[in-house]
Amino acid sequence: MTHDIIDLLHSTQCSLVVSNAGRVATFYKKGVRDLEDLLNNDPEFLKGACIADKVTGKAAAGMAAVGGVREIYADVMSRKAVPLLEENHINYSCGTMVDAIVVPAGDTRCPLEKIVEPASTAQQVVDLLKAHFTEMQNRKMKN
Repeated sequence: MTHDIIDLLHSTQCSLVVSNAGRVATFYKKGVRDLEDLLNNDPEFLKGACIADKVTGKAAAGMAAVGGVREIYADVMSRKAVPLLEENHINYSCGTMVDAIVVPAGDTRCPLEKIVEPASTAQQVVDLLKAHFTEMQNRKMKN
């Protein structure tokens, strides 16, 4: 892992940095939205990429694995992400390893981590997240 993208993660206050084939991009959305956008709209950029992330839980790990990410660094990583990373041969490192990802405003576990808890493969993680995001979008359209 190049320390350049980790430094960029910290110096720009972004939430995600992706580096692949000389192209480096920073992203600022909360949660896994940027990974979702990349999977849907620029999957080739993820394939073989190195990423630096603020927080990587099981949800982000599953998306990274399906996207073909080669290496990931996270300031904070959940132990629940590790099996997916290892099964998909993704090199990983982190600043802090935690038992669970919690929402910033308290000690409640991240809702996405609850949603993907039953998944045993990266593809199952992505499928559960897609179903959740579709449901959320449908709710928005009804209101």
